[in-house]
Amino acid sequence: MSGVSAFRIENEDGIFVVTFDLPNESVNKISRGVFEELDEVLARFESDASAKAGVLISGKRDNFIAGADVEEFVTFESAEQVDQMVRAGQKMLSRFANYEKPFVAAIDGACVGGGLEIALACTYRIATSNPKTMLGLPEVQLGVIPALGGCQRLPRLIGVRAALDIILAGKVVPAKRAKRVGIVDELVHSAELKEVALETAQRLAVGWRPKRKGRGVAGLLLDRNRIGRSVVFRTARKQVLKKTGGHYPAPFAAMDAVRVGLNRGMKIGFQREARHFAELAVGQISRNLIQIFFATTALKKDLGTGSDGVELRPVSKVGIVGAGFMGAAIGGVAALTCATDVRFRDADWERLAKGLNLARGVLKSSMKRRRITKYEYRELVSLISGTTDWSGFGRTDLVIEAVFEDLSVKHEVFKQLEEVVSSDCVLASNTSTIPISKIASIAQRPERVVGMHFFSPVDRMPLLEVIATDSTDPSTTATAVSFGRDMGKTVIVVRDRPGFWVNRILHPYTGEAGRLLEEGAPIEMIDRAMTSFGFPVGPITLLDEVGIDVAVKAGGVMEEALGTTGPLETLRRVVESGRLGRKSGRGFYRYEKGKKRAVDQSVYEIIGARSGRVDETRARERLVYSMLNEAAQAISEDVVRTPRDGDIGAIFGIGYPPFRGGPLRYIDQLGVRNVVATLNNLADTEGDRFRPAPILEEMASRNGRFYPND
Repeated sequence: MSGVSAFRIENEDGIFVVTFDLPNESVNKISRGVFEELDEVLARFESDASAKAGVLISGKRDNFIAGADVEEFVTFESAEQVDQMVRAGQKMLSRFANYEKPFVAAIDGACVGGGLEIALACTYRIATSNPKTMLGLPEVQLGVIPALGGCQRLPRLIGVRAALDIILAGKVVPAKRAKRVGIVDELVHSAELKEVALETAQRLAVGWRPKRKGRGVAGLLLDRNRIGRSVVFRTARKQVLKKTGGHYPAPFAAMDAVRVGLNRGMKIGFQREARHFAELAVGQISRNLIQIFFATTALKKDLGTGSDGVELRPVSKVGIVGAGFMGAAIGGVAALTCATDVRFRDADWERLAKGLNLARGVLKSSMKRRRITKYEYRELVSLISGTTDWSGFGRTDLVIEAVFEDLSVKHEVFKQLEEVVSSDCVLASNTSTIPISKIASIAQRPERVVGMHFFSPVDRMPLLEVIATDSTDPSTTATAVSFGRDMGKTVIVVRDRPGFWVNRILHPYTGEAGRLLEEGAPIEMIDRAMTSFGFPVGPITLLDEVGIDVAVKAGGVMEEALGTTGPLETLRRVVESGRLGRKSGRGFYRYEKGKKRAVDQSVYEIIGARSGRVDETRARERLVYSMLNEAAQAISEDVVRTPRDGDIGAIFGIGYPPFRGGPLRYIDQLGVRNVVATLNNLADTEGDRFRPAPILEEMASRNGRFYPND
């Protein structure tokens, strides 16, 4: 911290108004320095006889306290060091909570992590109705737990069931919901926050205390006795195991801290919190998750051009060519997140009508989940329109083409587009397989052409690949990146190479899964091999989800471009039998009403699998190392700009286990020499496709790392 104080203190008729305004920062964060200064503020409050009560308020716009300074996490050298720091923070907040003079937390904007734990130590909490006022304890998302009393005070305030729901999932909830569950005592408009907080502090100073609602019969049975709580913890443990596969220790540590505190008292609970936090904070899983946090934060500020001062084209009107499933979803999400005019174009009215209905469905789904109001829904729906000609496209700032994956079709679209759009309109293709340079080869203005590869389902998949050709102007790239970020996507910039990044590293992975099928490996075993590694779904389920026909087409493009061979003929036979995956109700699995039921046993005959036993551990090794090797090779070809972008792309694009840090960071953790040795062993037994990428052999010669500063 600088020499400038983070806290301003004003005495307003006996009410200490403490304003937290961290110098030279856009948000308030908690650090060791902040805690030391807050301790001094509290000592001054305690010693001032004129002080009757206090109000803690923020000097930042739309931000109360955004949690801990995460950069301090990576400086921890030992669990003992962390434990001492946490216990000091707990001690200070306990003084806050136990002091006879009341304190009011006046919350406007983000109040998360340690920020909420400070608010929980206050006597009363007032929050604003500002949509940016969000409260929660997201620590488990960084591989640690709330350790400044959050695992003790929150269950006592709102009940163990509601507290576990927030703590174990790392939830952050709007102020309205926080009021409903009992975290917040009162909701006010932002303009009256300070006034109401002062009035409340005066009332508290003369002995008034809020009457908080009880938790009913269920609370009495489940929250307030040890037997009932044991049922709650057993249920919670099963749910966490199902969701995480047991790969993330933080939720289990948080459960233990809550349980011990309720059963043995807050003092023992605080000790358990500190111990668990300290052990987790210096562990590899937390370090990996923190690095992902840093990477995604950095990407939010990175336009992907490698230079400053690039001109951005403001995007207020978007055109979507192709109102099929992907195009409709892209347009719907664009209207929802950016409140931009979206103009669809398709060849006939029937397809257009279906697409418009799908796009509106994105908005309706958001309204049903209460993310937007009925009024906002009507406003956003009015932004969506469609045509079968090119009317309205002359006013677009960005057009995203999402037609069938056929180069001649795309060429025709781009020829017609350039006749109707302005000369500076950005033209993007949502292709997943066709090189952008081939699409741009017929363009009059190839510098305005870029790839924007969205992932399905668009409203849930967080990644967007922006693909720049050698001719793409930096302002075109920056405009696509900026608009993708506005849509809520994590955006990586990728070179125009076969498969781009995600499909490039996915190709050998799904190919190896196909080979395992041909060798007689059971479908469930192949999937289990990778879900046990940490993937959300296995490779065979992934093929069904993507569409086996889509995988065949993409695989053909990759094999032609890279000269590799794989089990494409086997997959083609599956497609020819009418099995396309989930969308057709049959693939490798059977589906009923869109839900996966069981393996379709008849598919084994179509595959023509050889009889034989395939070891699950060996299958996992083949699948994992096929992706690691390809990721390294793609990095050596500069397919993405940095290992950071490659790992983020794998995590957000295909569900690579976040706790492992991404494929490139995982190579570092295994040790590149060990990776090369394993690949050579696989190559000797399974084939030359496993020969280590030259970059790995070079790195092994000097024991190099993709992240040398870690």
